[in-house]
Amino acid sequence: MSMLAGAAVAWPLTARAQQPGGKPPTLGYLGGGEPTSQQAWLDAFVRRLRELGWVEGRSILIDVRWGEGRPERYAAIAAEFVKAKVDIILAGGTEAAGAAKQATSTIPIVFPTAGDPVGSRLVASLRRPGGNVTGLSNQATDLTAKRLEILREAVPELGRLAVMANVDYSGGTFEATEIQEAARRLKLELVPLSIRRVEDIEPALESLKGRAQALYTTGDSLVNAQRLRISTFALAARLPTMFPQRQYLEVGGLISYGPNYSDLNRRAADYVDKILRGAKPAELPVEQPTRFDLVINLITARAIGIAVPPTLLARADEVIE
Repeated sequence: MSMLAGAAVAWPLTARAQQPGGKPPTLGYLGGGEPTSQQAWLDAFVRRLRELGWVEGRSILIDVRWGEGRPERYAAIAAEFVKAKVDIILAGGTEAAGAAKQATSTIPIVFPTAGDPVGSRLVASLRRPGGNVTGLSNQATDLTAKRLEILREAVPELGRLAVMANVDYSGGTFEATEIQEAARRLKLELVPLSIRRVEDIEPALESLKGRAQALYTTGDSLVNAQRLRISTFALAARLPTMFPQRQYLEVGGLISYGPNYSDLNRRAADYVDKILRGAKPAELPVEQPTRFDLVINLITARAIGIAVPPTLLARADEVIE
């Protein structure tokens, strides 16, 4: 009886999902980074799909590709998805979603994270996206200011802050404006490190020596893919670091504060579910993050001689020891 009941529940979903010829719909998954840092996000997405009744290989096919932080790969993969006539594209990050939008105006596109969806012209507005693109923003009110306040709490003597940002990343431009405003309130002198490609990172870091007391990086796929190189430099220079994601702390970063990206990817599965059931992306509002994580790496703190205040440790969602 339980088997029959399960079949009765699953049958309508499978029937709706089937394409002509009995083929289930295909989702093209364009990960913005690489699996070493973002596999957990894919896993969270797939788990939520299963909870919603979509079983990989049975009621839905998922073609997973990784952009590795390289814009040229985003464009190539998006074009391949369009050529393969996938039914929906999940594009991880602002640049990946932008490449997918450039490749098609008809295939629905869902982004689990985007720094500035309106400013980057992914959507017309958060409430009514318009077109074939929708998803979740990873920006939130005062997020940048909170990061700087946390860093100042960990490093009370902080006066000069280096900021590494990909100037071609629209979300980074948005964040840079917030950094300037927050730095003015905290009386911090900013040392900008502008990059556009992988080759720019090492010269930018080398130019930093002796000029700053801490390093802040804006979050985009290029910086994420080079997090080991950035963290290695910061450790050698004994620079405290503030990053947007926990993944940076796995390679030696000091502090990260930002949205829970696994949760955002999980919520993206709800968008995919609604679209596959007939909803239009244009009518699904872009949502904001609701879960934020503060993570502190005490191993790094000891290595660079930072004594993290107990009050800050008590507020952390995770302490790496």
